[in-house]
Amino acid sequence: MHLDHPTTFPQRHTHSSPVRSDGSRRALRIGLGGPVGSGKTATVAALCRALREELSIAVITNDIYTREDAEHLLREAVLPPERITAVETGACPHTAIRDDISANLEAVEDLEDAVGPLDLVLVESGGDNLTATFSRGLVDAQMFVIDVAGGDDIPRKGGPGVTGSDLLVVNKTDLAPHVGSDLDAMARDAAEQRGELPVVFQSLRSEDGVKTVADWVRERIAAWIAA
Repeated sequence: MHLDHPTTFPQRHTHSSPVRSDGSRRALRIGLGGPVGSGKTATVAALCRALREELSIAVITNDIYTREDAEHLLREAVLPPERITAVETGACPHTAIRDDISANLEAVEDLEDAVGPLDLVLVESGGDNLTATFSRGLVDAQMFVIDVAGGDDIPRKGGPGVTGSDLLVVNKTDLAPHVGSDLDAMARDAAEQRGELPVVFQSLRSEDGVKTVADWVRERIAAWIAA
């Protein structure tokens, strides 16, 4: 047992108001968590490309000591530079997305002041393990990204990211034949762990590989506007 990660995960911040201080509706915030190398940044990039013509989007990345994920998105030109910013957590990524969310909240507010009004803010966690969760005071929904190369037993192992995220994304399905991962077993285990919560299998190497996740985001945006 890791002493720095408790076995329960209390939400230390309540849902934040959907209305900004000036009375305008704030952006929907979606968090992306998952282990190192699972494809979080690639998924963010693909979502930006798929949605940028129809939604006003901004991105916040979290890294411990660098701005590498934000710099990757800037190099890929997925959004104008002023719509991408980075938070250097300086500690376990859990700290900035679950425990002390002030740096991320400030980054969200700065982006909305600078380029708003926004429809969607994507908040990417630094690479973490299966215990990563977002405070509901920071994000309105969260997806958890795993990849088949990490082992087809990941859904079976569970953890709050796998069992409790609003969307579980099983990424890099094109690698399954090369790493010996059983996608059918992953699907069964994920369904057993998550019940009715949705699971998406994706390969970003295929055309429209992010389409199902993008459609899920569109549904969230529609519900947010209608609420």
